[in-house]
Amino acid sequence: MGGFKLGKMTLGSMFKKPETIMYPIEKKTPPAGLKGHIVNDVDHCILCGICEKRCPCSAITVDKPSRIWSIDRFRCVQCGSCVRACPKDCLTMDPAYTPPALQKHVDEFEVPEQPNTSKREKPVEVVDEA
Repeated sequence: MGGFKLGKMTLGSMFKKPETIMYPIEKKTPPAGLKGHIVNDVDHCILCGICEKRCPCSAITVDKPSRIWSIDRFRCVQCGSCVRACPKDCLTMDPAYTPPALQKHVDEFEVPEQPNTSKREKPVEVVDEA
């Protein structure tokens, strides 16, 4: 009786798409809702430090004087608190897994200096005395 079930499964798999993929060539699509890892768009980051305060496991550090934003990916639990708290929406959750590493390390990103557009000079008024 068991042979009939095995034969049915074998014949059925001959006409279906294979269950496995050729990994290096094909990549499996991430499932819906996969959190993956944090990505920072440093061009929009203002180094406010709110993400550092909201992180429950202290994986994010913001060094304002040296303009460095860093994350320890081994401490991050992908809760998304920092993404929701970011006022400039520069943090996102990438749905891909964190790439494997041989050693523990902290990813550091140097945030470029942004032009200060909030302090505009007052226009000089020219008075004609003619």
